[in-house]
Amino acid sequence: MHNKTLVAVAVGLGLTTLSACGSTDTGSHTDSKTVTLVSHNSWAVSKKVLKDFEKRSGYKVRVLKDGDAGQAVNKAILTKDNPQGDVFFGVDNTLLSRALDNGLFQPYTAKGLDKVGAAYQLDKDKHRVTPIDHGDICVNYDKAYFSEHRLTPPRSFADLAKPQYKNLLVTENAATSSPGLGFLLGSAAQFGDDGWQDYWKKLKANGVKVVDGWDQAYYQEFSGSSEGKKAGGDRPLVVSYASSPPAEVIYAKKRPSTAPTGVATGTCFRQIEFAGLLGNAKNPKGAKAFIDFLVSKEFQEDMPLKMFVYPVRQGAEVPADFTRYGPAAEDPATMAPGRIAANRDQWVKSWTSLVLK
Repeated sequence: MHNKTLVAVAVGLGLTTLSACGSTDTGSHTDSKTVTLVSHNSWAVSKKVLKDFEKRSGYKVRVLKDGDAGQAVNKAILTKDNPQGDVFFGVDNTLLSRALDNGLFQPYTAKGLDKVGAAYQLDKDKHRVTPIDHGDICVNYDKAYFSEHRLTPPRSFADLAKPQYKNLLVTENAATSSPGLGFLLGSAAQFGDDGWQDYWKKLKANGVKVVDGWDQAYYQEFSGSSEGKKAGGDRPLVVSYASSPPAEVIYAKKRPSTAPTGVATGTCFRQIEFAGLLGNAKNPKGAKAFIDFLVSKEFQEDMPLKMFVYPVRQGAEVPADFTRYGPAAEDPATMAPGRIAANRDQWVKSWTSLVLK
């Protein structure tokens, strides 16, 4: 993947423009009073919380959103000599070694890092990245569809390959999408080096649909999301997150008593997201202040209902609505960073050949 696929992704990214947003969307990121954050499309923060940071620090924040996490990481690597910004947020444990091996970040030990759980600090010796949040990539299901068809929702990876779920699942491209890659790694953790390819052959034969990224899968193809219903989505199973059901409740125009979507808890893979100070950043001082802000109690407690992920800071409270409608998976699949680094590119190459051709 690091060669042919990355080149293909780079060509595709030529068609993708950076969208800018934030409290200040003017001026260049070379301005010493402006901190430019580069992230995936799911970045979000409350206006008040961001304004508090700007007032305290004296910096204005400019945000550049660059598509799905996989696309954003690849773009950041390709532009590392002349980066688009100062801080990158959204590289996760599935892509971390690629970013580190390509020298994307420079070391920084964030203030407040001592409050972050040791299990999340996957680069604790060098501090090139700072853990910010964690969540679980899981298959979500449309409750109404399964009720109407009197069909029991799948519970495990193996269930998804059964005939009763034929043509029901949509997932993201493992070569370009972080949740898509997480789902692939989850299957490798479940079935092992020798079994995951046979599993994907079964999924392909069972009609799995692959799209480029999470936005398309969840908002266009999935019949259970509010946006998917409007778009005419016809897939009642989607690779998303354990925290997607509470989002469907909290953002509903008329809040339902229960979430309209559920989670196949036996399909979850643990994801940890990081932020890092970009090499050649034009405003490293401002970038460091912003990373400190990301691990602050204020931001960590704001984050769950904005990006629907869990905080990594010890003592940060999680809103009741978040846990009521989307509790974290009790036993998600995990994979050691070294194993991901050693196998990811070859697995993605094999997956691409097997599933997309």
